[in-house]
Amino acid sequence: MSRYSASGHDLTPLAPVERERLAARLTPEQRHVLLARGTERPFCGGLLHEHGAGVFACALCGLPLFAATAKFESGTGWPSFSAPFDPAHLRELRDTSHGMIRTEIRCARCDSHIGHVFDDGPSPGGLRYCMNSAALEFRPG
Repeated sequence: MSRYSASGHDLTPLAPVERERLAARLTPEQRHVLLARGTERPFCGGLLHEHGAGVFACALCGLPLFAATAKFESGTGWPSFSAPFDPAHLRELRDTSHGMIRTEIRCARCDSHIGHVFDDGPSPGGLRYCMNSAALEFRPG
């Protein structure tokens, strides 16, 4: 049965066969980040300096995750956003890897790893969604 977000996007989880079909077109770095919960090196991501109008979507399934208007310069070396495109498009999980406690962000539709969220972002929400460029694709608009 299909599930839709308030913004009208299909959130029905991908079947394993569909996820593998989509994963076949990923680069090795995208596979490392999205499927193996990896992290790209800071200040190296291709979308770090993208400031055009549009939407940042999941690089695996294309679900819109962040509007370009929510992007800000955090100085951390990864694309940072103050709010999601639609909160229902993100899944949060407790991450205790690397000797710290963080909140991991995954795509709600395909369950791919996108990055982490921290509580040191700008007002009014105070959140910093620290994402991997390799996990996103920019769609101008």
